[in-house]
Order: sequence, then C-alpha cells, then structure tokens
Amino acid sequence: MALPIVVPDASVILKWVLPSADEPDAAQAQLVRTAVLEERVRVLVPSLWIYEVGNTISRKFPTQAADWLAALVKFGLQDAPRSEKWLSNALGLVSRFGCTFYDAAYHAVALSNNGVFVTADSRYVQLAGGAGSVIALGDWRAPNHRRER
Repeated sequence: MALPIVVPDASVILKWVLPSADEPDAAQAQLVRTAVLEERVRVLVPSLWIYEVGNTISRKFPTQAADWLAALVKFGLQDAPRSEKWLSNALGLVSRFGCTFYDAAYHAVALSNNGVFVTADSRYVQLAGGAGSVIALGDWRAPNHRRER
C-alpha cells in the first residue's frame, strides 16, 4: 500500500528545529515529523524548501544554522520532480488566488501527487483552500497505519 503524501512547507519544516516555546503549533509539527520518521507518510517538497528554511535559520539563529540545516538535509526530504503538471498547477494557483509562487510551489506538489499540503500559514489556507489538497498545520492528523515491510 502506498503511503499518503504530505507536503510540509517551510513554516512546518522550521518548527522541526526551532525552539518550540516560540512556535505556535510546534507540537503539531512534531507529529508530522514523527509520522515521517515512523514511515506513516511520504514527504515530497519543492526544491526551494532549503532556501526558504535556510534563509530564516541563518538570519535568526546564525550560531545554530549549520547544525540545524545539516540535520534537516540528513532527514532526507525528497525533492518533488518539476513537471508540466506541477508548473501548470502552480501558475493556476497564482492566477486564481493571487498567492505567491513560493506558496503555490508547495501546494502544486500536493495537487500534482495526490497529496496534502500542510502549512502553518492559516491565511494561505483561507485564501487557496478552495483548490483542495491543503490543510492548516493545527488541523492535520497523522494516519495510523505504517508501511508494510
């Protein structure tokens, strides 16, 4: 059985390493991370994730940046392949909802791969929720099943 696909954006991935006292829904983000580690979901992300996450970490936490980014890279997030379908979905989201291409890139990965885009940006969920395949981090629930070995 194929694992459900989850597309966490930078707002979720950052919560995997940032101090949790400062982060709303940090516990929920850790549940996403745990579901990945326990192989209950498969993660796909657009390749821009490292630049968005790296930008925030290196500016706000320069002394921890190298360690935190190295840990996230070792985590093995799988870059989603860019395709005509992905690009069409991303451009359609930008056109329809007036969102940034950055946000649309994550959402388009979910739409193109029958997955769900998980974001801590509730404004984006309200804006583009009508396209489907997007959920606010606080509303995300991990699947209970694990991959058969």
